[in-house]
Amino acid sequence: MLIVLGVLVVVASVLTGYALHGGHLAVLWQPLEVLIIAGAATGAFLIANPMKVTRRVVRFFPLLFRGSPYDKRMYMDLLAMLYELFYKAQREGLLAIEADIDDPDNSELFNRYPRVRNERHAMEFLLDYLRLMVGGSMNPHELESLMEQELEALREEEEQPAHAINRIADALPGFGIIAAILGIVIAMGQIDGPVSVIGELVAVALIGTFLGILSGYSFVGPISVAMEHHAREKVKFLETIKVTIVAILNGYKPVLAVEFGRKVMYEAERPSFQELEDFVKNRN
Repeated sequence: MLIVLGVLVVVASVLTGYALHGGHLAVLWQPLEVLIIAGAATGAFLIANPMKVTRRVVRFFPLLFRGSPYDKRMYMDLLAMLYELFYKAQREGLLAIEADIDDPDNSELFNRYPRVRNERHAMEFLLDYLRLMVGGSMNPHELESLMEQELEALREEEEQPAHAINRIADALPGFGIIAAILGIVIAMGQIDGPVSVIGELVAVALIGTFLGILSGYSFVGPISVAMEHHAREKVKFLETIKVTIVAILNGYKPVLAVEFGRKVMYEAERPSFQELEDFVKNRN
């Protein structure tokens, strides 16, 4: 919801300042200028990006308006689930969690944590490495290196939509200038007309520049930054899983392994040691 609030603040501030200076708000409504700028930006985006990036951008927008799912409660659910999973493996052996790994949708353990279970990438990441652990065919250093490589690839892939949107944000002032130039060309065609008509046409042309700069710096650019934040939070969630698994592979007990995971979390979402301990005890 912060995105909606930010948009409202930008629009209200710009329009209020313009009106208080004596400007007429109706003059700013120039749909043909918007058509030129938005159409040029959309076309440039389609030219520059493969279809897979375009699809990811489209899928990203609903997530931005819903807000990040990776809040403090989500992380606490994750760490409690990992603790329960590895405690079961420690008590009964790795083969005891094989049924949970093979059929996670019907796993009583995973179903106790529906928010984490519904995070597709996180569950795929966790289950893939649990299978490798159960198989026992890789040593801890090889497994850690593989996880690092996967996270790096995921980080690059998740940031592609943000980079694509940011390039369009950088280009939008230029598209505004294109709209302004076309408006000036139209104004020059009326050079023999009344001064009031020419002035109105020039004003319309300048609004094209205004709209390009405003949309680039106040809307599209900040959206690309918000998308970067979302991508980093998603990777950080998987990194918490990775660190916990590596701690288990290095022989730490589950209670200490989840502490390793807690330490790599961002401070805003990180629970205290006692808070996490109490939460885990209440869930088990």
